[in-house]
Amino acid sequence: MATMVRVMATGVFDILHLGHLHYLRQAKKLGDELVVVVARDATVRRMKHEPVTPEEMRRELVAALKPVDRALLGHEGDIYRTVEEVRPDVIALGWDQTFDAADVEAECRRRGVPAEVVRLERLHGDLDGTTKIINKVLSLWSLQKNLERIEGRPPEE
Repeated sequence: MATMVRVMATGVFDILHLGHLHYLRQAKKLGDELVVVVARDATVRRMKHEPVTPEEMRRELVAALKPVDRALLGHEGDIYRTVEEVRPDVIALGWDQTFDAADVEAECRRRGVPAEVVRLERLHGDLDGTTKIINKVLSLWSLQKNLERIEGRPPEE
């Protein structure tokens, strides 16, 4: 009987976009089961920005994606606590995640989880990142407001 290969992917997943889907599809190809760890709101605030979407909503959206077998919220503080609980065979890092693959692999082994750490490729596209999407929305909103001002129209709500 063949052994199931469990893959773990992690991320914020705030404003889901094609880059997220590309990352999760690539991660799923590395094994049989894909477990996705969604960052807690407090972690997102500390590491990136104020989350647009609350943690439980982000977890539920990720869980509904086809490549994902299970989605759970991570732990605040010690990220390796989740690794110890999930016990993945492979950890898939996104192209833009700041973790050093060798450091993650070494810490996992130190904790008794001999996971292989794989850095995945970037998707090149127009709206492949949360920041790109936010910037485009803000740009379109600004353009709309300028047109309303120039044309003398009342602002739309």
